Amino acid sequence: MHLHTFAKMLDDGIGFCQWFSAMAVATPQENLQPFDFRAGIRTQLTRILRAPEAEAYAALLDGVTPDSVWDVAHPVHRLEGPEAIWVEFWSPIRSALAHAYRRDELFFGGRNTRAQGGQWIAALSHYVGRFERPLFGIPPSDRLVFLRSGAFFRIEDGRIAEAKIILDLPDLMRQAGRFPLPRELGTEMLFPGPASHDGVLPAGDNGADTLRIVEGMLGDLHHYDPVTAASYKQTGEHGYWHDDMMWYGPGGIGSNYRWSGFVDHHRAAFLTAFPDRKGGNHYCRIGDGDYAAVSGWPSMTMTHTGAYLGVPATGKPLTLRVMDFYHVTRGKILENWVCLDYGDLFHQMGIDLIARAAEMKPAWS
Repeated sequence: MHLHTFAKMLDDGIGFCQWFSAMAVATPQENLQPFDFRAGIRTQLTRILRAPEAEAYAALLDGVTPDSVWDVAHPVHRLEGPEAIWVEFWSPIRSALAHAYRRDELFFGGRNTRAQGGQWIAALSHYVGRFERPLFGIPPSDRLVFLRSGAFFRIEDGRIAEAKIILDLPDLMRQAGRFPLPRELGTEMLFPGPASHDGVLPAGDNGADTLRIVEGMLGDLHHYDPVTAASYKQTGEHGYWHDDMMWYGPGGIGSNYRWSGFVDHHRAAFLTAFPDRKGGNHYCRIGDGDYAAVSGWPSMTMTHTGAYLGVPATGKPLTLRVMDFYHVTRGKILENWVCLDYGDLFHQMGIDLIARAAEMKPAWS
């Protein structure tokens, strides 16, 4: 962290104890890293969101490189340079969500094992606030919302050089009483943190082993039985998934419990609509302690040959931006949080979810 950043934090009222607790991971002494790159970025993201209006852009300049590039879910897309990142991403969120703050459920980092390499952070968060003004065309509800966000950040010299971010806008529409899709097959719910409550700045040097388990699962998941939607070695004594697995899905899908719930409440419908889907085109894969994350922009290619969430088959070739976050315990995947850019997917199908939501009356009107 730069010295002027630390001084600025003191000016903002962030005391030394708060700073030190953010910078030091609660691990055994031999594992402490005085300048944990993960904690520094986490503190900087909070500053950008919470700083007074007159100081917030300066906080952004302190936290990103001059040529930083951010790719954000539909309808924002690519933002190049701090000014665009501020005008098209941070300023709208700060304006729409009164007194907003970040609530991180997962925040971890490591070395990217894909060809691009580099030091990356994966974060699953909620932007919490009162939805008082429109956001990206979505009418406000004037009520409390938890805007779900999945993010991958590439770090250079303590600053964000690149970001990929999926904001779950369909779920925000649902919270605002304007859900533009049929009722979800899974359960509508707030994404919880991990069952072990240690997903923010996790400890442990087993990240490579955790990622290896996830990569094995992904390799075998690609092939499936078209009748049962089963894939090799996913469940059972020697399977990748814990018997009590939790799969936390985005707006439009919902969450489900155990492999049978995953198949019944998501996978079967998805494979019926997109039977030729191919995934795994990832720009980033990282492991950190008992956590791993992968993302592709896009990750999936597929053809829309069956009805899906009320949209008849279009026959169009489609792509899907994906972020997956995993919690592995005792060699089994216990929890999987999933962020999908469904705004972009439905836009490719010819459906504008934001316009559809804007035309609806709030559910409580």
